[in-house]
Amino acid sequence: MIAQSNNVGYQVSQQTKILIFDSGVGGLSVFREIEAKLPHINYFYIFDNAAYPYGELEHDTLISRVDKLVCHYVQKLAIDLVVIACNTASTIVLPTLRAKLSIPVVGVVPAIKPASNLANKAIGLIATPATVAREYTHELIKDFSNAKPVELLGSTRLVDMAEEKLRGQQLSQAELHQVLEPMTGKVDVAVLGCTHFPLIKEEIQNVLGTQVLLVDSGEAIARRVQELLGQEILANPDKGQRKIFSTAPPYAEGALNKALQEWGFSPVQLEILDR
Repeated sequence: MIAQSNNVGYQVSQQTKILIFDSGVGGLSVFREIEAKLPHINYFYIFDNAAYPYGELEHDTLISRVDKLVCHYVQKLAIDLVVIACNTASTIVLPTLRAKLSIPVVGVVPAIKPASNLANKAIGLIATPATVAREYTHELIKDFSNAKPVELLGSTRLVDMAEEKLRGQQLSQAELHQVLEPMTGKVDVAVLGCTHFPLIKEEIQNVLGTQVLLVDSGEAIARRVQELLGQEILANPDKGQRKIFSTAPPYAEGALNKALQEWGFSPVQLEILDR
């Protein structure tokens, strides 16, 4: 994945507010990277679990949902920058959001181009079935793979496993081996083409082996956000707000809130917008 954004500059302060959006908890991997660079600002995370997974939504439905939710929270919370931490949504909704919002909107797409510069043998793209099937992804491969073969693996189960891990559930190594078997031994660089997957990066690495370099875009997104917000950070040790919202009651909510507390978030707040 690579970061995409409209080109707007701001100066960061303790009052700065970032909205991170995903259909599930995968965007927390992006939050983790941004927060490491900008710990003192305020973060608001919303996951649209009422419509999870996004890969199964119709094109127009996805645009409508993301547009309504993001614009609602931007206005309600006076957001300064939006991160669409979802590949499926990013490849579809960014033009609509950028046409409506005057603040920066950063999105993610599979990092085929940087991966092609690192691979000697072949590139692997591990993503959701929707991202693997999307024409946008195949255009990226055509434009940037530098004639290196690209192995595609679309898996919804890996997304669910990342959600389960965050709730403290033990992952099955046997199942991971089964899911990742089509990629095993075929690539030397694998792109984690879903923001959920860095949450289980260690487990994926164990299956594919240390000879495979795993690439994700969290660091690149964080650098882009920092660039857009400016370089001057207040030297105050106190962290900003960490609030999280969902559009439906999350499953295993107690276990999820326990994990979120460790990330600095208050408990999930349910807010159902009129559809």
